[in-house]
Amino acid sequence: MAAHVTTHQHFYKRNVMKNLQSEIQKLQETLNHQLATVKSAKELEDVRLAFLGKKGSITALLSEVKNLSLEEKKEFGPKLQQLRQEAEARIEATREGLIAQHAQAALQHLHNFDVTAYKPGVQHGHLHPYTLAIQEIHDIFTSMGYEIWDGPEFETDFNNFGALNIPQDHPARDMYDTFWTDKPGHLLRTHTSTIQIRFMQNQKPPLAGIAPGRTYRHEAVDASHDFMFMQCEGLLVDKNVTVGHLFATAQEFLKTLFKKKSLDIRIRPGFFPFVEPGFEIDMRCVFCKTGCSVCKRSTWIEVFPGGMVHPNVLRACNIDPTQYSGFAFGFGLTRLVMLRYGIDDIRLFHSGKLKFLEQF
Repeated sequence: MAAHVTTHQHFYKRNVMKNLQSEIQKLQETLNHQLATVKSAKELEDVRLAFLGKKGSITALLSEVKNLSLEEKKEFGPKLQQLRQEAEARIEATREGLIAQHAQAALQHLHNFDVTAYKPGVQHGHLHPYTLAIQEIHDIFTSMGYEIWDGPEFETDFNNFGALNIPQDHPARDMYDTFWTDKPGHLLRTHTSTIQIRFMQNQKPPLAGIAPGRTYRHEAVDASHDFMFMQCEGLLVDKNVTVGHLFATAQEFLKTLFKKKSLDIRIRPGFFPFVEPGFEIDMRCVFCKTGCSVCKRSTWIEVFPGGMVHPNVLRACNIDPTQYSGFAFGFGLTRLVMLRYGIDDIRLFHSGKLKFLEQF
């Protein structure tokens, strides 16, 4: 019985040895063939498990080494280890090749992307009239050498009032229905003049910039009033600045905005704590010649106030008023947009109505 077992074991070993070399070659050929057809990382992982997983072909073949004699192990052990290492190297090379192919395909797709391609039923977006107007105003003033300024909507009492020559007991504060916050001395800005103050405090003249943005006042909402609306302030500070510069700037801006070769403006005196002297600037109605509902039959439209920056404002920003002068102006950007596009209800801006937005 023992002799029979020994004879069987020798026969088994000889059988293994006889087929081991051909099995190694067969596994190499099969692996190469399957790697050549792999198209994705998932397919590559399936091939790896089939050959190198716990139940993989190469793993199973390596487990046969324990049944070999010492001489056979010395001969075929290195060959089997080489088979495993080569399989791992080819699988990794295939993985890198797939990554490179996918990267190249993505790049090729990007280069061949057709931006004019049309898909039926796709809805097209529209720029909000505020966006259109602000972009145009940016273009007009940057062409004159102005910068575009921005600042926080949550402001201090000093920047909103004090630095603008409006102290605590000044009656001009009654003009603003202010949103005060729980933080003492802080509010939602009532005008974008606060941005001008910040830039005068932090930069030295010459200064030239406009500051469009949201402002807030405690207003009852109706067709012509809202608690949040858009304003735009302009400022120029330098040596030898005069009211002539202000009037010329206002006229050029309005002509360009309303696309008029010539446009009359009218100057009226006005009081504002932060400018001295102060003016109300009107423009000739761009919608009629003899009077209409927009100009209230007067042929004039009130556009914006302005004036020479008050010396107290310059001092509050550490600018010497004996060396520098400047002009400032501000206009309701919302009102200007309503005039420009013939919008008769301020509530439409935030209504979200597509029929309104699709006009622009």
